[in-house]
This record gives sequence, C-alpha cells and structure tokens, in this order.
Amino acid sequence: MVAALTGMRMSELVEIPTDFRLPSQTVAGGLTRHRIRSKRIKGVKHGGEWDEWVVVEEVHQALELMGRLLDDPGETHLIGEHNLNYGWRVHFLRQWVNGEDGQRLGLAPIPDGQVNLRMLRRTLALELAHRPGGLLAAKVALKHVSVTTTEGYAARPGGQQSIFMAEVGKEEQNRNLELTLQAFRDYQQGILPAGPGARDLAEFFASVDGQLAELAKKSPTVKRGDREVTSLLAKRAKTLHLGVANYCWFIDPAKALCLKIAGAPVTKDSQPMAGMCDSARCPQATHHPCHRPVWAESADTSKVFIASIPRGNKAERQRLEAELARAERVVSEIDAAYGPADQKGDGDGPADQ
Repeated sequence: MVAALTGMRMSELVEIPTDFRLPSQTVAGGLTRHRIRSKRIKGVKHGGEWDEWVVVEEVHQALELMGRLLDDPGETHLIGEHNLNYGWRVHFLRQWVNGEDGQRLGLAPIPDGQVNLRMLRRTLALELAHRPGGLLAAKVALKHVSVTTTEGYAARPGGQQSIFMAEVGKEEQNRNLELTLQAFRDYQQGILPAGPGARDLAEFFASVDGQLAELAKKSPTVKRGDREVTSLLAKRAKTLHLGVANYCWFIDPAKALCLKIAGAPVTKDSQPMAGMCDSARCPQATHHPCHRPVWAESADTSKVFIASIPRGNKAERQRLEAELARAERVVSEIDAAYGPADQKGDGDGPADQ
C-alpha cells in the first residue's frame, strides 16, 4: 500500500525510519495533510538527504501498523533493505487475497502478472496527471528534478500530456493573434513594420483594411469590434513564430532563409530554425519596437569588442564591424518606422518580457 500510494522508490522505502511522522497540517476545509519523512538517495550526495512526502491517511496508518509489528523494538527503520523482498511480498499477498481468506472478506482477486515498484510509480503518475494541475503534483510527489520526466511517465495517447500540449498550443495561438492584431492596429495608425518582410506584411494589412472598409459600407450602422478583424487576421497569425529579435511570418518554407542556410529539405511540415535565423536578411522577418533593445544591445556589444581587438587581427575586426553595421541598420529602420526610442520608449513586447 505504501509503495502504490506514494510512488516512493525502493531506496526511499528502505530509508523510512521508525520515527517517520512529521507534524500534520490542517488545511482549508478542515482537511488534514499527513506528512512523513525518509531519505532521498537518487541524484543527491552520498548518504542521501532527508525529505518529506505528503501522503493519504491510509499510508500514515499502514506505517504506524508496520511500526507496531516490528520484532525488535530497537529497529531504526520500518523495512530495511534486507527485509524488503518486494517480489515475494507481492507473491504472498496475491496468494492470500486470491485464497479462502481473501474471498471470505470479499476482496477482489489480484490478476496474475508482474508487479514492481517502477510500474507502481508510473501508474501513480498516470492517475495524478489526469487531474487538474496533476502534472505538477506528480512531479512534486515523485521527486522528479524536471517536469519533463513526469511528462514521460504520464505520456499515453489521449493522456494528460497531449491535453497539456494542446492547451499550450491554444495559448500560443491566442498570444500570436493578439500580437498580430497589435501590429495591424499600428499599421492603421500609419506606423509601418520594419525589416525585410515589412512590405509583404503591410500589403496584407492593406488588404484586411480594404475588407473592413467594404464591410462598413455594407452595414454602416453596425459598430465593428475586434471579432471581424481577428477572423481576417487568424490565418496570418498561425504563421507567426516569435524570435528574440524579430517576428517570423513563416508563410512559405521555400523562402525561409534559415532552411536555406541549414540546407534542410523543404516540406509541408517544415518549421523555422531559430538557431539559424538571420532576420536582417530573411524576406519573412519583421522588426517591431519590442525588438529594438536587442539590436541596440548587439550594436553596443560589438563596439566594445571592436575596441578590444588587437590591431593585427583584421579578420575578426571586419567580422564584428559587419555585425555592427547590420545591427545599426536594423535600429535605424525601426526608428524610421516607429520613431526613436527616446520618443516612444524601448518597446513593450515579447523581447522585453
């Protein structure tokens, strides 16, 4: 019961001391939070580290019963490594439950098959992950260093991991739609995007503006909100990928500079390669106010490095001077489109958050 309901590793089970109890806590609704202690062995220094587990009342009661059943009152641990023999314990439990005693008590028979601690941990992870906030709860309960490990434990077709990823995708799409809408509102105010893809994006916004004008002519008495605009922008928003220093409108993979630099094949499933991005040259990249601080910092850093280069290192100097020229050109383009930073601020967007 303790192994199944806590998901503890074998190394953690055998370290449960006889004085395992930690002070219980009363939480909202009058519920009691039972806590026990043991040592965490995996991933820590030799000898382990003390840690606590929040358990259900049945586990707390089972451990207390184990303490009362100890043969030697001087025992320091409830189980001990030499007494675990988990496979045999499961074997004898199955025999007893499936035998006359278990049937007389009305216990459901335990089917044949292998049962081990690793299987119990994964089963517990699956059960927890299907509850609201369960992925994080499973990470804490199973003492995983990374939630990625917990996702691997909980992964199955249609499981919590797929639901979680679907929710993340939905939130990303909502964010992209908001950013596209903001860029369109800027366009309506006469503020054009900057960057190699600026003209294409401006032409798209002009077509959207024209469609809105046609709708206004057909129904002049209807007050238009953001719903009509977002429906017209939704398809373009799906192509938006955020870079640290740019927006990538990944409309046509064949035009993507990153794929050309990497020599990657172009398919219908192609995705932008952020590590190969050169937004100053890519025809599908645009720059906005939130990107200005990144380019300005790049220019300042290049100036510092150039000043520290020895006179004889011409190749490195030429490379940094080219990077400086590119960064300064991008900053100038953003300022020309939006106005200098000292007039309109450094921007407020993904690059600043």
